[in-house]
Amino acid sequence: MGTQQASLSVLMLPWLAHGHISPFLELAKKLAERNFYLSLCSTPINHSSIKERITHKYSLFIQLVELHLPDSPDLPPHYHTNNGLPAHLASTLKDAFEMASHNFDNIVKTLKPDLLIYDFNQQWAAAIASSHNVPAVQFLTNGAATTSFLLNMLKMGGEKFPFQEIHLRGYESLMIRDAVSTPEDHVKDKYRFLEALERSCDIVLIKILREIEGKYIDYLSVLAEKKLVPLGPLVEDPVSQDEHKDIMQWLDKKNKYSTVFVSFGREKIRVEDALPEGFFGRVGERGWVVEGWAPQVKIIGHHGTGGFVSHCGWSSVMESMKFGVPIIAIPMHIDQPLNSRVAEEVGVGVEVVRDNNGKLHREEIAQVIRKVVVEENGEGVRRKAREMSEKFKMKGEEGIEVVVEELLKLCKKKNSGFH
Repeated sequence: MGTQQASLSVLMLPWLAHGHISPFLELAKKLAERNFYLSLCSTPINHSSIKERITHKYSLFIQLVELHLPDSPDLPPHYHTNNGLPAHLASTLKDAFEMASHNFDNIVKTLKPDLLIYDFNQQWAAAIASSHNVPAVQFLTNGAATTSFLLNMLKMGGEKFPFQEIHLRGYESLMIRDAVSTPEDHVKDKYRFLEALERSCDIVLIKILREIEGKYIDYLSVLAEKKLVPLGPLVEDPVSQDEHKDIMQWLDKKNKYSTVFVSFGREKIRVEDALPEGFFGRVGERGWVVEGWAPQVKIIGHHGTGGFVSHCGWSSVMESMKFGVPIIAIPMHIDQPLNSRVAEEVGVGVEVVRDNNGKLHREEIAQVIRKVVVEENGEGVRRKAREMSEKFKMKGEEGIEVVVEELLKLCKKKNSGFH
């Protein structure tokens, strides 16, 4: 694809969630444009959701490699993904993923990659790579503020996080605690995360611009005792498709910045459970409800979209920043409250404040939407969102050039040993 000869073959192993697989695929595309060969390894059910995004342009450089999890009546193949997974099976999926290590070992033996890029909870994959003299580098798909906050809790005990802008409210701390099924699961998750970080060779890749999270990148580097390499936003480019053409045609009729997009992620809320009876009839042509997957990047990137009511998954925050759409933040779980604080700190979003019990109130939601999208006192947020979009356009590719240099440097050490 590029002018230089292909230099590395890279095996990639993301966690089994769309919010992880998608940035791994976008990183694969960026590396493919620089003549790397990529093998993206995941379960068949996850491959089915991304294979159409590997267009002819990339097909010679990116291949999908299937990883089969152990057979289990508790975890049939359609649950070999975080998408639509019942909450009580979350720990079962993590364990099954790790139990697929023998199959992954065979993949490494067969492909003989120059390098492995793995995710936040795959210490076992890095160990397998090391046993085959293949250097392994961790790629964190969350932001530096969130990751450093969580790592600070795990490594520094009761020591306060040094940046007061990033914090958890009382009900959010309870929410994170309740997200872990048992104390045993907490211990396993902590071990996986810390050991996976420790096993990364020299560097850790992270999905962010230094201009946005510079102080958090530096602090995370200290905590991790690794060099952090920011890659940029890694947001997919909107592509023209016949599927969902009706949504885009509806948006085309709307005035600039007049529409609010509402999405809480593909893994947590079902439309049929969330909407009151008769909602569709009352909304009529004023709104559009998408049942199932929505082309989020295309919607956010459309000129008619003036605000994004978001759960603040990190990929959604990056997409909003890239396209200059201000965020109405309603974080739901785990890392999302921290991501929301980042959006507020850089000035591109306003969070809907819950009551002391963590309950949302419709009046507060409506007030924040009005402020962010139309009212005069929200102009600063709208202006900052547009400025951030320009910054992404100017700086977005710089991180990829740095990571190419770092990966080449790392693989040159392969024959002389690595750590």
